[in-house]
Amino acid sequence: MKKNLIYSGDCIDILNNEIDKKSVDLIFADPPYNLSGNGLKWKGNKTGGDWYMVNEEWDKMTAPEYLQFTRKWVGACYEVLKGHGSIYISCSYHNIAEVMIVLKQLDFKIHNVITWQKINAMPNMTRRVFTHSTEFIVWAVKGKKWIFNYEELKKINPEKQKDGTLKQMRDVWALPLVQGKERLKGKDGRALHPTQKPEEMLKRIILASSNKDDLVLDPFLGSGTTVFIAKKLGRNWIGIEKSKEYIKMAQNRIFNK
Repeated sequence: MKKNLIYSGDCIDILNNEIDKKSVDLIFADPPYNLSGNGLKWKGNKTGGDWYMVNEEWDKMTAPEYLQFTRKWVGACYEVLKGHGSIYISCSYHNIAEVMIVLKQLDFKIHNVITWQKINAMPNMTRRVFTHSTEFIVWAVKGKKWIFNYEELKKINPEKQKDGTLKQMRDVWALPLVQGKERLKGKDGRALHPTQKPEEMLKRIILASSNKDDLVLDPFLGSGTTVFIAKKLGRNWIGIEKSKEYIKMAQNRIFNK
């Protein structure tokens, strides 16, 4: 097994065959949400520029296929996590049920369901439902004596007590969708990856559940945010990604900044 490397290929195969068992301290996973297919787009949106709903082949499965897929990749993550290891899984209302079921089946202990409040969420196009402005991050641990750097989180918590002193970090995180300089874009101005996660989100997760020189793994690396932040914070890292285009994007981000 090599550290500080992006593995190219299917995450289930690589987790089962390339990553050492019980070697990883922390996993962050942003799997497909299984919501592609309708090709919705909104050109000329005044609040955040042109908007395109995720519409990728890797994000299209039947319900039974998706549950089986979730069981396989989460199960493979369980095997590579250390006895005290943590896993954080990003999800929405579309797939949180499958994530929670599988975690419980594998005997993970679920500690928190963090709500990501997207302060610049896209407006509701249909005007027939409440505007979707949240996603979730499920935090679960494999065993006892998990890492939780409580004091570090208090230090970086933007919320303060009324008297200005440090405050415990809660499980609702008000963070914007990635935009501006942080957003990776192509020459045409469109986002290079449809679900790029905020750097601040990964900073909180990595500081919370790992220490310096620990090993952080992301099985769906995408734009590379997890390993980019892990490297900045002095952690070892492993990324897994099947898209050659995304691998190139992540490598440029990790090694050229």
